Amino acid sequence: MAWKTLDDMELNGKIVLTRVDINVPMKDGVVTDASRIERIKPTIDEIVAKGGVPVMLAHYGRPKGEYVPELSLSHILPAVTETLGREITFIEKPSREALDALPAGSVVLVENTRFTNMETDNDPRMAQFLASLGDIFCNDAFSAAHRAHASTTGVAHLLPSCAGRLMQQELSALETALSTPKRPVVAIVGGAKVSTKLDLLGNLVRKVDHLVIGGGMANTFLAAKGVNVGKSLCEHDLADTARDILKKADEAGCEIILPVDVTIAWEFAANTKNETVDVADCPDDAMIFDAGPKSVAQINATIAAAQTLIMNGPLGVFELEPFGTGTFAMLAEIAKQTDAGALISVAGGGDTVSAVNKAGVADSFTYISTAGGAFLEWMEGKDLPGVTALG
Repeated sequence: MAWKTLDDMELNGKIVLTRVDINVPMKDGVVTDASRIERIKPTIDEIVAKGGVPVMLAHYGRPKGEYVPELSLSHILPAVTETLGREITFIEKPSREALDALPAGSVVLVENTRFTNMETDNDPRMAQFLASLGDIFCNDAFSAAHRAHASTTGVAHLLPSCAGRLMQQELSALETALSTPKRPVVAIVGGAKVSTKLDLLGNLVRKVDHLVIGGGMANTFLAAKGVNVGKSLCEHDLADTARDILKKADEAGCEIILPVDVTIAWEFAANTKNETVDVADCPDDAMIFDAGPKSVAQINATIAAAQTLIMNGPLGVFELEPFGTGTFAMLAEIAKQTDAGALISVAGGGDTVSAVNKAGVADSFTYISTAGGAFLEWMEGKDLPGVTALG
């Protein structure tokens, strides 16, 4: 779909309502990871440089429509000020008069939008109120684009609207990866449960050439094919569903790649006794924790022959030594091919980003999405209200 960007808007002298995601982690009153704030800086800087006044709308935590003092955005104001390198005007209850009175070059942060249920209900009254505050709406929060809230979709229908630079970057990367990709396309999907990613798998088998399934999800598919997975995490009740996905993949010409060898252990602990066996030889009392070297060799050969890759989930329990071996070897190959200019690589999802960072290859990926739920719903082929509203 087509959406407008900051390039299409006249910003000079305008109040620009700017939806951002600065829902950052905190510990003991200090922001522990400011990367989400860092990623909105180009949009804020550009609006100011073009003579606009950015008024940031954001949520924090889940206050469930109530005023919760510890979830006030005032707590992250110091981190926002430091990261953006600007003085920030914090306003609890904004009015158009107060915003019009601000000097040129001002940057505003409005209190947590979720302190009222009208936000999450996408109440027209809140959307109208927000629209009354500004001249232009800029959505720079792809990670909240799967929510039809007043500050993401409601106001977008009432003001001239555009995507911010982060939203634009995210949408362009995702479109390149799955909507108009260079082929062959390989998707890597891991995680604990098939049940949480049924829509995702159903969509991908129709879109990609190769689908690598790892983690606990792979165990469910293996069991559905009659392989003994011992005491491994496995949704045995989804065997029919797994077989149905395998059938759909076959019909669509999508190759599904499952482990051919695995690393097993007998207890869920780091550096515990483990060994690598062929997938058919998992003992009854053991658990599968990682893909084995033969599996990784097959996956890496597929990656080396691909032109586009999209990743959501690791191959194993990478948080525990040495069960990240398969995931890290695969990530090294993705990084190698991307650095060589042979591969467009897009990754997203919490566990995925953690694995990529732990492997030290974040800078090698073409794009890493921090969006979580929105990234997953986009991969599932669903319309995202916050994006649709910009069209």
